[in-house]
Amino acid sequence: MEVVAGGTDVEEVPDPLERQVPIIREALTRLGIPIVGAAEHEADDVIGTLATGAGLPVDVVTGDRDLFQLIDDDADVTVVYTARGMSNLEQLRDADIVARYGVHADQYADFATLRGDSSDGLPGVAGIGEKSAATLLAAHGDLAGITAAAAETRGMTPGVAKKVLAGADYLAVAPTVVRVVRDLPLPRPQRLHVPDPDESAAFVETWRIGTSFRRAADALAATAG
Repeated sequence: MEVVAGGTDVEEVPDPLERQVPIIREALTRLGIPIVGAAEHEADDVIGTLATGAGLPVDVVTGDRDLFQLIDDDADVTVVYTARGMSNLEQLRDADIVARYGVHADQYADFATLRGDSSDGLPGVAGIGEKSAATLLAAHGDLAGITAAAAETRGMTPGVAKKVLAGADYLAVAPTVVRVVRDLPLPRPQRLHVPDPDESAAFVETWRIGTSFRRAADALAATAG
């Protein structure tokens, strides 16, 4: 703890994760794993940009459903979903998203916006649940098509159209929370290189991460091989 000036009884507890970030960055550098970021953007946007147009197969390893929108069978982009734990990984393609939610992967962001997602603080459109959201997207393609159809009460009941129109202000801004940016001006990451664990012996010993570091180094070596 650090004492805050102005009072002997006032203490500030440092963020444990914040203190670890420089150590994590050094560990990644020593492992030969590129670090890529962009100011004012989340990691999702960096991942989305790197995955889009990569020109080679991409597996996005994540427990974040928002990244389902990156799945692209034609470009060979899949999501390796970790929500069930590392011993129960699921490699998801477009057909898997259709089977789960009734929408295609490229519709998932609009689907989540309509249905709502508590993890993103999105309430969704009042009265529109998962099934209704999937039905609307199947009929009208995307949010723009749904709102246009609602204005004419076309392809939906008057009750559903009323709900969509009532949520117009929400639908105008909420998609920016869910949709992943895919065109950030990022440097092209360097290819992974296999590290020599002996070169990092002192660092590993200082932070007592020998087992984790060795497992990561072995995994990278196996991939390179």
